[in-house]
Amino acid sequence: MSRQTVSNAINNPDLLRADTLARVRDAIEVLDYTPNQAARHLRTRSSHLIGMRLAPVQEFTASATTDRFVHALVEASREAGYHVLLFSGGRVAEGERPDPLGGYDDLLRSTSVDAFVVTDTYLGNPQTVGLTLRRAPFVAFGRPWDDAGAAHPWVDVDGAAGVQAATEHLRERGHERIAWIGWQPGSRIGEDRRAGWHRTMATHGLSTTGLEAAVDDTVDAGREAAAALLAASGPTAFVCASDTLAVGVLHALGERGLAPGRDVAVVGFDDSQVAQVMGLTSVRQPLEEVAVQLVAALQALLSPGHVTAPGVLLEPRLEVRRSTTGEY
Repeated sequence: MSRQTVSNAINNPDLLRADTLARVRDAIEVLDYTPNQAARHLRTRSSHLIGMRLAPVQEFTASATTDRFVHALVEASREAGYHVLLFSGGRVAEGERPDPLGGYDDLLRSTSVDAFVVTDTYLGNPQTVGLTLRRAPFVAFGRPWDDAGAAHPWVDVDGAAGVQAATEHLRERGHERIAWIGWQPGSRIGEDRRAGWHRTMATHGLSTTGLEAAVDDTVDAGREAAAALLAASGPTAFVCASDTLAVGVLHALGERGLAPGRDVAVVGFDDSQVAQVMGLTSVRQPLEEVAVQLVAALQALLSPGHVTAPGVLLEPRLEVRRSTTGEY
C-alpha cells in the first residue's frame, strides 16, 4: 500500500474503506509498527510538547500542591496526545533576582515546545507580559486578577469560596471566635482566601477584631502567629491560608496541651498529604479538573482560527477530618 494510505489509516481513518483500514491495522499489529514521532514533528513543525517552568522548592512548608498539579497535567496532556516538558529558570547567584523569563527564550528559539503553562499570575507578571509580546501561545493556572486587558486563556480555583465553606463549617459547629492566619500583604491569592473568611464572619455578625495575622508561609510562622492569637484573643478555631500555616497552629496547640478539634478547631488549605496524614480538615483544590481544562484551552488555542476561550473558575471542596470534629 502507499504511504498515504497508511498515513490516512493512522491519522484520518474515516477516509478509508473499512476493508482497507482493517488490512492496514492488521499489518500494524503484526509488524508492531509505531509511527516515528520525531519525523512527524519535523514535517508538521509541531513538537506536541507543553512547557512548564518549575519554581525552586520552598523549604519548611507542608505543601505538595505543585507535585499533584504536575502529575495531573502530565496525565491530561498524555490523553490529548501531548507531553509535558519541565524546565527551570536557570541558576541564580546569591543576592541576584531570578530572570522572570529564564528558560522561556531558550525553548522559543529552539521551537522545542508548542505552548506553555504559566503558574504565576499577578498584575504585570513578566512571564505573561513577555510571552504575549513574543506571541508565544500559553495558558495560565491562575486569574489575571486586575489585568482587565489580558486575553490569554486561564483556569483558576475560587479560593474565597473554599475559605467561606471552611468558615461556615466551623460556624455550624458552634464556633464564633474564628481566627484567620494568612500571608503577608501583596498576594492576591492570599487576599482572595482571606475575603472568604471576612465575608462569612460579617454575614453572621461576628467580630474579626484581633483575630487575624499575616505572616510568611512557614510552619514556624504559623506556630508563632497562633501562639500570639491564643494569648491575646482566645480564638476557639483557626482558618489558615495554607496547610503549612495550619500545621504550625497544630504545633502551637500541642505545646499548650490543647487537642485539635476538641479544644480548638483548625482548618488548612490545599489538602496536602501532610493534612491527610495528620487528620487536618482542609480545602481541596480540584487540580485534576484544572489540568483537564488547561489542556482543553491549549488545544483550542493551537487550533486553526481559534477564538480565545473565557476564563474558567472552579470551586474547591472541604475535606472534613478530626482537627475540626475532634473524632479520634
